[in-house]
Amino acid sequence: MMLFETVLLALRAIRLNTLRSVLTALGIIIGVAAVVALVTIGNGTTQSVVSGISSLGSKLLTIRPGAAGGPPGSARSTTRLFTIADARAIAGEVAGVAAVAPIASSRMTVVAGDQNWPTTVVGTENAYFDAEQWTIADGRFFSDSEERGGSAACIIGETVRSHLFGTASPVGQPLRLQKTPCTIVGLLASKGAGAFGMDQDDMVVMPLRTFQGRIAGNTDVDFINLSATAEADTAAVRTDIESLLRERRHLLATAQDDFQVIDMRQISSMLSTITGVLTGLLAAVAAVSLLVGGVGIMNIMLVSITERTREIGIRLAIGALRRQVLSQFLIEAVVLSLMGGVVGIGLGLSLAAVGVHFLNVPFVPDPMIMLLAFGFSGLVGVAFGYLPARRAANLNPIEALRHE
Repeated sequence: MMLFETVLLALRAIRLNTLRSVLTALGIIIGVAAVVALVTIGNGTTQSVVSGISSLGSKLLTIRPGAAGGPPGSARSTTRLFTIADARAIAGEVAGVAAVAPIASSRMTVVAGDQNWPTTVVGTENAYFDAEQWTIADGRFFSDSEERGGSAACIIGETVRSHLFGTASPVGQPLRLQKTPCTIVGLLASKGAGAFGMDQDDMVVMPLRTFQGRIAGNTDVDFINLSATAEADTAAVRTDIESLLRERRHLLATAQDDFQVIDMRQISSMLSTITGVLTGLLAAVAAVSLLVGGVGIMNIMLVSITERTREIGIRLAIGALRRQVLSQFLIEAVVLSLMGGVVGIGLGLSLAAVGVHFLNVPFVPDPMIMLLAFGFSGLVGVAFGYLPARRAANLNPIEALRHE
């Protein structure tokens, strides 16, 4: 009962000085709000990265030319590319491979009627859609004759459709890739933004032989995508691919690989770790403002004790115990901090909701972080309220009653 009465006294004191109490708790409110908002946005960013990579394929591996750690964007003339035969060898000789897709691509402007749009044109085979888990929303994939004969057929993504055809069905419509005409045979189901913010739907896909013969003018393959079977160990598949490619590219035992086999699951794990660390660092920096808020609480509590010295003297004079006076002011500081924590959590969630809307990432609140922030705000109240409360409890009743 005594605790309940003490809490009521604390709430009454806070209510009598509402503006001062709000300003005192502002540091706690800002600190808790910053922590909750940053962690929530960080969780959403991490989930967006993971889901973006997962949308490429659950067991996707990408083989790119060039040594690991080499300068990005090195000239094609200095990089040994792949061939269709390399992709065929991987499909036929490496166990645990479900689909292998040789890929060549180029950035260009595509034209339909009086509309045009800059996009990425990809030359590949139907295995590409299996490896990256693409589905058809309208039309069909390439036929065997279109793949083998290098027919002028193409499949477009949702972004290209929306810019060139609006909401109309593009299937059967003519499309010009700069000077190369083709007929649209399919529309891919939308995937949205990828792990690195790239629009996965902004592309045109055509048979690899058509791309090589009519656009690129060579037989090069820029990179190879492949998916492993559900039961396969991607690490073992990766090792087998590296051994096969070293043999096919006649690399000496001491020579460095002039290609890279990238496992998307490893990239997903690495990016998740990085975003998690950055979120933790930002939250730690934001938590410093909680300590600043604690200093504000201590300062205002000392002022409050000075103003209420006569009140304290009267309580001590009529028989109040020093521990009761200490608990009164300590609970007042803790209640003020906890109220600031509650308001801060609400404000932080609101700020996070606005942030994830503009960043286009999921809203993923973390109940544990909110609980920790609330508990830490109470701890700040205890830590920074104890000294003023002890000072009040140690006042001399006679001197306190003489205070003007």
